[in-house]
Amino acid sequence: MDVNFKYKTFGLTLLNWIFWGGVIGFVVGTTTAFLLTTNEFLGNTRKDNAWLIYLLPLGGLLIGYIYMKLGSHSGNDAAKGNNLVIEGVHGIARVLRRMGPIVYLGTFITVLFGGSTGREGAAIQMGGSVAESVNQFFKVNVIDIKIVLMSGISAGFGAAFGTPITGAIFGMEMVALGKMKYEAFVACLTASFVGHYITEYAWGVEHETFIIQSVPEHSVMSFAKVIFLSIIFGLVSVLYCQMRHGIQRVSEKIFNKNHMKRAFVGGVIIIILTLIVGSQDFNGRGLDMLEQSFKEEVPPYAFVAKLVFTAVTLGTGFVGGEAIPLFFMGATLGNTLYPFMNMPMSFLAALGMIAAFCGGANVPIAAFLLSVEMFDGKGMEYFFVACLTSYLISGHHGLWPSQSIYDPKSRLFTIPNGETIGNIEKNNKD
Repeated sequence: MDVNFKYKTFGLTLLNWIFWGGVIGFVVGTTTAFLLTTNEFLGNTRKDNAWLIYLLPLGGLLIGYIYMKLGSHSGNDAAKGNNLVIEGVHGIARVLRRMGPIVYLGTFITVLFGGSTGREGAAIQMGGSVAESVNQFFKVNVIDIKIVLMSGISAGFGAAFGTPITGAIFGMEMVALGKMKYEAFVACLTASFVGHYITEYAWGVEHETFIIQSVPEHSVMSFAKVIFLSIIFGLVSVLYCQMRHGIQRVSEKIFNKNHMKRAFVGGVIIIILTLIVGSQDFNGRGLDMLEQSFKEEVPPYAFVAKLVFTAVTLGTGFVGGEAIPLFFMGATLGNTLYPFMNMPMSFLAALGMIAAFCGGANVPIAAFLLSVEMFDGKGMEYFFVACLTSYLISGHHGLWPSQSIYDPKSRLFTIPNGETIGNIEKNNKD
């Protein structure tokens, strides 16, 4: 009788995970299709109307007003973005259901007026909002709430990039370093695949494709070069994270966390930077130059410009994602190093794209799978080494301060289980 009860309980739990993952994947896939289509339209509108950049400070005022009036409830602040979703998984905060619509609106404003941003942040936060709605509507057991939230993350990432396998692992790997909750695999896998298929096949949204023309022959020298380059890409991701969080801390202190003032000034700074550069290539998503970096030379300063533009944009209160900006930084830096490395340009761009993302997001397994899905498995041995190298060299830094650490990257560090990246960085500064 006990055995039958256990099997019955297991079966019902499994069905619940599949059902919740399916519901979340369907909703998030639909909303992500809307996000991608609208971002494409707004991005093209900005390119056809260069004067819109001068309205960015006003867009910042609007975003700041929205977050100040609607973004906070019972001590939970939607302005934390992905960090709030991570804290929700850890049970120390509650994801706001309104966060998804708010971040979508904020992302649209940022893209339209020329802030430098990506999209996965909006998709992940919408996934968290939808997951929280599922938790409340179906009165999900406390023990399963974290699983449902992780499946929301998976649905958002898988749908945003058209990489369902990566999305499934990303939802489990994003929230903590050195620990994955494999119990969430079924829900995350279901949500990611359903989200991907709804976005791409039901709504017909096409994702960008990046093609590696050729891969270096396997040799000790080739692997040595890959390790050397991955160290550089990892350090660039650390530089970006430190600058982005530093700008946020300083701007919050100066303006006493007034999001309207922060974003207005940030918009003015972006306008000045745009005028200095003399181009809008580094505003918006930057997909054109990202794709160009796989085929032909780009300006050697491109990765630095994108790093500064994105750090100022997101550090002063604008919203969006950070994966595509990191893709841009890594790919354009790889392109810049092409004349010195005697390796194919498209391979260097791809290597930088994946390694920079891995170093910033602290997700080596998901980053490796991302390379497999994006590049059809080409050079997978190199990407495996690159992801591990970048992950290790980036240390305990990252895009999301709320990430917990359960296994330090080196035995040289004595870190209590569950300590966050944000607290470690703060303690190191004290």
